[in-house]
Amino acid sequence: MQRIKKGDEVVVIAGKDKGRRGAVLRVEVDGGVVVENLNVARKHQRPNPNAGVAGGIVEQEKPLHPSNVMLWNPTAEKGDRVGFRLLSDGRKVRFFKSNGEVLDT
Repeated sequence: MQRIKKGDEVVVIAGKDKGRRGAVLRVEVDGGVVVENLNVARKHQRPNPNAGVAGGIVEQEKPLHPSNVMLWNPTAEKGDRVGFRLLSDGRKVRFFKSNGEVLDT
């Protein structure tokens, strides 16, 4: 089970976007986390008429290392560490370390 999943709201704790929040768009195979509108890079893209791709300069989100983001805790209104817990019915869930609130229901 991963600490950060697609759809989670995270806050960046290091780098040029420090302090900004956003939703996770995807988690890469190597563990990188792509967050919407964060870590945006400009890419010069060559046109491809067969695929219908126009050329020009496009902006795209690049992955962040998972150590540079924290899960956003809405009750505490800050980034929070995440732990794992087994429930009585045998399910493994994530919970916030500060207040023990369970993320996965």
